[in-house]
Amino acid sequence: MSQAVQLLWPTPILVKKFEGHGAVNAELVRLFYSEVASRGGMRGNVYSSSDDLLERHQHPALQALFGFVSGSVFEVAQTLNAPLWQRIGAGKLQMHVVGAWFQIQNRYGFHDIHNHGNCSWSGVYYVQIDPAERRRQHPVLGVLNGITRFYSQQLNLLGGAHMDMGNTYMQQSTFDVTPEEGVLVVFPSWLLHKAMPYDGEKDRIIISFNAQIHGEGGSKGLEYGFH
Repeated sequence: MSQAVQLLWPTPILVKKFEGHGAVNAELVRLFYSEVASRGGMRGNVYSSSDDLLERHQHPALQALFGFVSGSVFEVAQTLNAPLWQRIGAGKLQMHVVGAWFQIQNRYGFHDIHNHGNCSWSGVYYVQIDPAERRRQHPVLGVLNGITRFYSQQLNLLGGAHMDMGNTYMQQSTFDVTPEEGVLVVFPSWLLHKAMPYDGEKDRIIISFNAQIHGEGGSKGLEYGFH
């Protein structure tokens, strides 16, 4: 047994740039604004589509993006699960996107703290947003303008908790991702997160998704106990 300090149950997050994002994002912006217009336009400062985006649109830009998404989800999942997959004989694995949708926000629109159900991995892809330097100059929102904030697993322990210099590390309870066009963030679906208020020249447009990964025989063996 190791006698060194061990950090248990780390939280995996993958932040990755889609190299072909320029042309793909331009097509996605046109597609999404067309859908919004067909449904009566924006009503308020946040628009969220239904989560059957990939069923509604068989668009080449979406297919290209979700090829990248699929590889990225497998990258982080395999990094964490490969020894367990081998032990339980998972066989050939398949990723299923069980929900995908786009969201448009501006004029201080935000999405409050939440997590995602019915999936093991979730992600957010930034289609359009003002450059970071321009966002930081906002007189009210400043550096928080449009960021995605993730919250520590220990967040619920901080309310009324005893604090002294011995557990100062618990005060570091958030992780902020500064959005950039073409960037994908993959994270465990249980992880609490929030889209902070955004105000900019461009609308903040994202795609969110939920994914499951199953082996050749499904995931039946996992229903009967932890491994």
